[in-house]
Amino acid sequence: MNIFTYKLDHDYGLAPNPFGSHFTLAVCKSGIRSNANLQIGDWIIGTGSVKLGNLNHLIYAMKLEEKITFQNYWEDERFKYKKPKINGSLVQLYGDNFYHKEPETNKWIQEDAAHSLANGVNIKHLNSDVSGEFVLVSKEFYYFGDSSFKIPIELRKVCSKGRNMMWRKIPDSVKVDFVNWLSQNYSIGIHGDPISWKEHIK
Repeated sequence: MNIFTYKLDHDYGLAPNPFGSHFTLAVCKSGIRSNANLQIGDWIIGTGSVKLGNLNHLIYAMKLEEKITFQNYWEDERFKYKKPKINGSLVQLYGDNFYHKEPETNKWIQEDAAHSLANGVNIKHLNSDVSGEFVLVSKEFYYFGDSSFKIPIELRKVCSKGRNMMWRKIPDSVKVDFVNWLSQNYSIGIHGDPISWKEHIK
């Protein structure tokens, strides 16, 4: 079992998207989503940052259960509810299911979403996102958002110290202890709202 960990500098409920029956990581973090070493049963952890004012806090942890392509994600009826609605609720606005290919040209389409621009496609985001190749899916997840808390000192080796994701440097014993601690002390599911939603409440 590996743990892939990184720091979040924003949290809108888009990347990751914790809503509904499936927890998904579909955009951003292409380095994790395309990593050849990422296997079913591994864990992905998002922790706090100086920018969010919550360094070493646990924002979320997901156990990887499924890797699917963007096209399959778009076509799968299970994930229809994750297609964004710009004028909908915050949950709908930050839907992450908006990439698919034009059948005739095989070119990527970016539907209107929180990741697009007001006047059309955000090419920078599109190119970065689809380079990740896979959408990561889980039902065994813990999302804390604005109820995040500091990870115990003895387990903080799961926290990335730099800007990029980390996975090789985490000792095996810490991986096991972290997962045991998490599952024994917290229930699976959503425990808070996305941290950055406070920007919508003024």
